[in-house]
Amino acid sequence: MDTAHVVQTADVDPSAVLGPGTTVWHLAQIREDARLGSGCIVGRGAYVGPGVLIGDNVKLQNYALVYEPARLEDGVFIGPAAVLTNDLYPRSVDPAGKLKRTEDWDASGVVVREGASLGARVVVVPGRVVGCWTMVAAGAVVTRDVPDFALVVGVPARQVGWVGRAGEKLLAERQGCWRCPRTGELYDEHDGRLTRRTG
Repeated sequence: MDTAHVVQTADVDPSAVLGPGTTVWHLAQIREDARLGSGCIVGRGAYVGPGVLIGDNVKLQNYALVYEPARLEDGVFIGPAAVLTNDLYPRSVDPAGKLKRTEDWDASGVVVREGASLGARVVVVPGRVVGCWTMVAAGAVVTRDVPDFALVVGVPARQVGWVGRAGEKLLAERQGCWRCPRTGELYDEHDGRLTRRTG
């Protein structure tokens, strides 16, 4: 069975689990109890927090920061220097001026669903869910949940269209029906949600 490959300058905690074929590049850090599936790529300087769960075939580009307790499903792409945050009210100290420790706050993780892509320098605020096969444009700040197949841009991120599994913007076929220009797949829109037509 293919084993994980970790370069010498990476820092992987002994309690972390790396699936077969996963590669961890220079200066990346994977903290305790994190779990990565098979075929993942963790780029230079990327960070994976304690207990983070990552599926198969996930790409974390250089300097991406994934803070606990985030969960990334299969096939997710996290662009360079993107940040998945975990604290809505960040403070270094409490109201009394005492340095805050891990037990002084409750982390709220980001969930990124299957096949979703977050561009370079995207920021996702705590507790948000990024839907399946979405495309979040570079530099966007995600402050609310993103529906499946949505194309979102800007600060704060807003939806400007739909994308298919190939990542290209869908074209309107007729009212409530969208088509992927690359694959020809059809998608149906109902009540602001999109589903891929099967069969």
